[in-house]
Amino acid sequence: MGKETKQYVDIELLFNISKRIKELREKRNLTQEVFYNDTGINIGRIERSKRNLSVSTLKKICEYLEISLEEFFSKGF
Repeated sequence: MGKETKQYVDIELLFNISKRIKELREKRNLTQEVFYNDTGINIGRIERSKRNLSVSTLKKICEYLEISLEEFFSKGF
């Protein structure tokens, strides 16, 4: 029988990441629809903290927003 694994979720960290993504997206006057069409990422679910995102997804978001991961985490963390 397979083991059940539970994913650890840091709610506060997830909220802060979500808030930062939304701030950067809105600063660039991008709608969620445009973001999705350009990247294939459902940013609405991420911004509402309904989805725990991977580091790979966060990297793709940062690349799209033209910032480094270091810049992303330089504010509010």
